[in-house]
Amino acid sequence: MHEISKSDSYAAAGVDITAGYKSVELMKQHIKRTKNAGCLDDVGGFGGCFGLDLTGITEPVLVSGTDGCGTKVKLAILMDKHDTIGIDAVAMCVNDIICCGAKPLFFLDYIACGKNFPEKIAAIVGGVAEGCVQSGAALIGGETAEHPGLMPQEDYDLAGYCTGIVDKSKIIDNKTMAAGDVVIALPSTGIHSNGFSLCRKVFDIDNNNPELYVAREELGGRTIAEALLTPTRIYVKSVLALLERVKVKGISHITGGGFYENIPRSIPEGLGAKIDKSAVRVLPIFDMIAKWGNIPERDMYNTYNMGVGMSIVVAKEDVDTALAILREHGDDAYVIGEIVVSDDPIVIE
Repeated sequence: MHEISKSDSYAAAGVDITAGYKSVELMKQHIKRTKNAGCLDDVGGFGGCFGLDLTGITEPVLVSGTDGCGTKVKLAILMDKHDTIGIDAVAMCVNDIICCGAKPLFFLDYIACGKNFPEKIAAIVGGVAEGCVQSGAALIGGETAEHPGLMPQEDYDLAGYCTGIVDKSKIIDNKTMAAGDVVIALPSTGIHSNGFSLCRKVFDIDNNNPELYVAREELGGRTIAEALLTPTRIYVKSVLALLERVKVKGISHITGGGFYENIPRSIPEGLGAKIDKSAVRVLPIFDMIAKWGNIPERDMYNTYNMGVGMSIVVAKEDVDTALAILREHGDDAYVIGEIVVSDDPIVIE
């Protein structure tokens, strides 16, 4: 069909549908890596099909999430590096649904671009596929749309959607959370995918500031651009392993709004999280943002993850076991606070 489906008139208007076909062919190698037992058909149909295995699940509940990468995409475009931004798109979705205890099943992506450059689109989807592999989700479909006139040819935006499953009785809620419970931090890889509008201002990213590309000792020899573009950590497999052995009372994915907005979302009224600021392992990139932009400390904690990509609340007696499990699965988890009786949902001191 691809050989006969061609429109010179549409191409003259700025949309090359044959480039779309080439993109699909190039991305198939990446999509193949994400296949799991639930996949029922190949990419290219009108809908992605997925067969549910409900073995061991009494009351199945589907949990869905959707998100994008924000203006982090702008940096990927400036650096002409497109093979990791897809990991961010997956991470922002799967890290959200794991907060409910849901195991990701499948993912779909959406790419809007000024012009379809097949190799670029395939690189983006390659990153999406890597994120799916890291989270155990199947990439069962997606969409690439050319928007000539709406955005410059080199520009694009990326978003995604995932669905996971959890047994109703195992949905994580905060009903058993109590004073004396402990808050555990899972380290982030850096900025992740939030606060980039402020980063762009601080580092003058939109003007392609040459300082972005200078290797810096405080960043371990990386440039600011490299540090900022580091993909979001995906916590799914370590958290799923934890849930099998420990009663988890609350999980927060620390995204836009930082500590102040996200940690309280997992805490019931009448309790609060008392965070020991001295325990937080703040990454150097955050120190640079605060210094270069003269950003007040509270604003930093209210915008960025500060080195903590996810927080988990467990009973005090389960802390050692929880830390051991998380570390076994690659997350160097550590304690940053406790749950206290409080009218303030979070106090950082």
